[in-house]
Amino acid sequence: MQTRLSVGRARRLISGALTGAGTSPGNARYFTDAILDTELSGLEGHGFYWLQYYCEHVQSGKVDGKAKPVVKMVTPVTIRVDARRGFAHPAIEAGFRKLVPAARKFGIAGMAVHGSYNAATLGYHTGVLAREGLLAFGFTNAMPAIAPVGGKTPVIGTNPMSMAVPGRKGKVAFLIDQSSSQVPWTAVKLASAEKRAIPLGWALDAEGRPTTDPEAGLAGSMVPAGGHKGFGQGLMVEVMCAAMTGSCLGTQMGSFTENDGKPIGCGQFFMALDPRKFSGGMFDAQVKALVASITAQEGARLPNSRREANIRRLKKEGLPIDADLLARLESFRA
Repeated sequence: MQTRLSVGRARRLISGALTGAGTSPGNARYFTDAILDTELSGLEGHGFYWLQYYCEHVQSGKVDGKAKPVVKMVTPVTIRVDARRGFAHPAIEAGFRKLVPAARKFGIAGMAVHGSYNAATLGYHTGVLAREGLLAFGFTNAMPAIAPVGGKTPVIGTNPMSMAVPGRKGKVAFLIDQSSSQVPWTAVKLASAEKRAIPLGWALDAEGRPTTDPEAGLAGSMVPAGGHKGFGQGLMVEVMCAAMTGSCLGTQMGSFTENDGKPIGCGQFFMALDPRKFSGGMFDAQVKALVASITAQEGARLPNSRREANIRRLKKEGLPIDADLLARLESFRA
């Protein structure tokens, strides 16, 4: 059974659950905005669903909800953020306060976050940078879910990457946010919880065979998007997030879901570029022409346009949530 929440009630639920579980109000602010945006975007299984794990992990001590990130300016354009076993969101927010002015001043800046946690919807973070007028790239790694081509044992996560393109007047022209797997791992996890079959092409069993059984898929590996190309993308993300930030490889992380007492320890990497410094004044016109070449075609849509349509719709209709999950999240509130 489902119910619907207004935007205001949903915000209070998210913030109340995080702070009730032991997250400091300052750390919960940006995190709450991100979870709410994810739900409004219609990304089922990525917002309210994960919130229960975030709260459990604070209560168990797997993540420090009160951690204060440490931001270090290694050079004027090189930023290193220590999440200090806390949530990724406050560490990213703190780092962005340095990344944005550095990119505007010098044209380009990079930011490494280490000792971090699940960054959730990566496109939310790159979208924040794009609304500041910056072309943004983001990477985050995750626990192993994809086996190498020809292999059977997962070594990298679904490892998403995102690019957000700034538009005029603080808008996002378009945004790409894609995992290295055919579908997100959460889609298989939800199917397992709901005891329903998954389509062929989503996952492989432990022997590397295509399966419709979500339990077998979780015990095996996710199918990489585009075959070897998806694994290649995931490998690039792993280098950017583990090697470049000095964080854990997927195989070294704690679980994203289990209360195993082991910090996740993953990494995030962001790059921000100021188009005004590179494009000779042509950036906005070229992006506008590129967008028009897509939207002028009947039936064609830009990346992220479905999310934007969902935001408009769900602000009016309210956000759907399973009654049992709502009760579970309410139980964390102080």
